[in-house]
This record gives sequence, structure tokens and C-alpha cells, in this order.
Amino acid sequence: MLILLAFIIIFHITSAALLFISTIDNAWWVGDNFSTDVWSACATNNSTCTPITVQFKEYQSIQAVQASMVLSTIFCCVAFLVFILQLFRLKQGERFVLTSVIQLLSCLCVMIAASIYTDRHEELHTSTEYTIEVSKGQYGYSFVLAWIAFAFTLISGVMYLVLRKRK
Repeated sequence: MLILLAFIIIFHITSAALLFISTIDNAWWVGDNFSTDVWSACATNNSTCTPITVQFKEYQSIQAVQASMVLSTIFCCVAFLVFILQLFRLKQGERFVLTSVIQLLSCLCVMIAASIYTDRHEELHTSTEYTIEVSKGQYGYSFVLAWIAFAFTLISGVMYLVLRKRK
């Protein structure tokens, strides 16, 4: 049981780390001389960054991605705290349903964020408000990590739903 518990805790912490990295790091859309994320666009040759603000045509889409990723990260951290509390407070044989629901909410939020970014990336990167040319690029590792975090949070949410408190 201790090995299973250690695996679940490590899996959950890994999910949270993936969410933090994908939310914070500047690599959702990358090219030869630039990298962009949901917060700013940076030129790699002279290290100048332009924050994505209201002046951008697709700012509402970016705001939805920002909010969803931040909510996903918060839900994942709250789910971990609830799991630790439930670990000591639940009676033997009960399930970690509340932890599972919160983790599945995290999963839903990261899926919404990555889906919006996938759907709107062409409009986002053809905007004339960028100071650098970002239309010729590809998805970066932060975007891929967001999708991997989706899978991890989904798996851990289901694991918590199935998991029963044992001796």
C-alpha cells in the first residue's frame, strides 16, 4: 500500500509540475528566432519580449487560455492538498471522490486551454500587432506538455475515483 501511495503522490506532483511549466514557460509557439506563449512573444536574437495585451486582435482567446491554464494549475494543487487531508480524515474503505472531482476539473481546464489554443493558433499568429514575424512557427514543448498534463490529470483523477483507503 505504501508503494501505491508513493506512486500516486509522485504522479500527482508530476502532473502539477507539468502544469506549472506549460503555464509559465515561453514555448507554446516557437520558430527560428522567436518564441511565444500565452503571456508574451519574445525574439530570441535580441531578447526583447512583447506582452500580449488588449491591443491584440485575438486577446479574448488568449485570455481564455490564460485563465484555463491558471485554473487548471490551481485545481491540481488544491486536489493534492485535499488528497493529503482525506488521507488522514477518511474512514477505511471510503473513496477519494472529492479529490477525484477536483483533479478532473483540472483535467477539463487544461483540455479547454489547449483546445482553444489549437483552434485559434492561426488567427493568433497572423496578428499584425506582433513586433516580430510569428506566423512561420510550430508548436513548442510547453504546448505539448499541456497535452501531456491533460493525460496525467485525467489518469490521476480516475485513479483517485477508483482508489479506496486501506490499511
